Amino acid sequence: MTNWTPQTWRDKPASQLPNYPDQEKLEQVEGIIGKLPPLVFAGEARNLKKQLADACEGKAFVLQGGDCAESFGEFHSSKIRDTFRVLLQMAVTMTYGGSLPIIKMGRMAGQFAKPRSADTETIDGVELPSYRGDIINKLEFTEDARIPNPERMIRAYNQSASTLNLLRAFATGGYADLSKIHNWNLGFVKDTAVTTRFEKTATEIERAIQFMNACGINGDTVASMRQTDFYTCHEALLLPYEEAMTRVDSTTGDWYDTSAHFLWIGARTQQTDGAQIEFARGINNPIGMKVPPGLDGDTLITLIDKLSPENEAGRLSLISRMGAADIEEKLSPLVRRVKEEGRNVTWICDPMHGNIEKSASGYKTRQFSNILGEVQGFFNVHRAEGTHPGGVHFEMTGQNVTECVGGADDVTDEDLSSRYHTACDPRLNANQALELAFLVADELKKI
Repeated sequence: MTNWTPQTWRDKPASQLPNYPDQEKLEQVEGIIGKLPPLVFAGEARNLKKQLADACEGKAFVLQGGDCAESFGEFHSSKIRDTFRVLLQMAVTMTYGGSLPIIKMGRMAGQFAKPRSADTETIDGVELPSYRGDIINKLEFTEDARIPNPERMIRAYNQSASTLNLLRAFATGGYADLSKIHNWNLGFVKDTAVTTRFEKTATEIERAIQFMNACGINGDTVASMRQTDFYTCHEALLLPYEEAMTRVDSTTGDWYDTSAHFLWIGARTQQTDGAQIEFARGINNPIGMKVPPGLDGDTLITLIDKLSPENEAGRLSLISRMGAADIEEKLSPLVRRVKEEGRNVTWICDPMHGNIEKSASGYKTRQFSNILGEVQGFFNVHRAEGTHPGGVHFEMTGQNVTECVGGADDVTDEDLSSRYHTACDPRLNANQALELAFLVADELKKI
């Protein structure tokens, strides 16, 4: 792309960017971040692209999960470990039930910025800038806290580096060893039909491992039995940070955004001539784009051609977020159009963002039954259209939260106030996430 550089997005109309009052300080921070080491490496991103190409062809399946938005205040190793552990449980459940390799991507080590529906919010007659994530400003509703501060990008980088260091240790240092599958259970998780089913699955896997070990196949001879690939992803929203993290790969000469392996464009920033699309089209990472119910087929094809002009499998993932009530009606014509046009994309289902509602008690929540219903509708669409369901995208945590209503824990509206900790959108807890993993495994068996 001879007409693209990491800076060309600045010539396009930009949405969802903060208004930094001190531009000189912003430029100083951009310069600092531009000299910091990469968080991820181009070779890792290329490996992920190859695996996503398999998902595009129905030979693998994506599990994308993690926090709605990471925070500075709740940063600790046990939270990272517990989310990683639940993702391992979900992945092994899907692999065993669906007989497909699972590509694991965590909304971690960079998911700090959040789009907002309005630039300001008003409480008790006081109007202040909206909270846009810890990488930009603070959640506290005070004038000083809500002023966008570019120095917060440096803290986000440092926290991302620490998170990635721990994730790499977990993924390759023995924590992901399949022979230790019974050790992945979280202490607070209740005995439910879901946990009982997982224990049964774990026991069956353990027996299979014992058989393979007797045949000389174990972690010493097959590395994938004791370690796993784990990738990071976040929304490409705060473009000054993403530009500063974009580097030329010394082996290929191509540009890569080294802040994450995979980046996606949200529903609020997918204008065909917008800044986020302009930035994403030039980086060589595998990228994603949210597909909301209002997106028409012509615009979708235009966006696909901008983001994946070479039509390379694994380059572009389309992440549908329709809502349980609309999934089959709205997604079907788009899937059909993309298939008819011959575009190679990986379809992923985000059943979270189209199912947000306000509870009777005033909390922002999601009904587990609606999340489940959208996932089932996603599989129904691909069965009907003869296409490949490529993955799922969940907002979830390994913490014992009560933020989504229903599921195996039978969280009620009255329970929400007891452990509602999210700063943005409600997340599935470990039991609810594992329950959905079994649903996905059951759907994969039908393919």
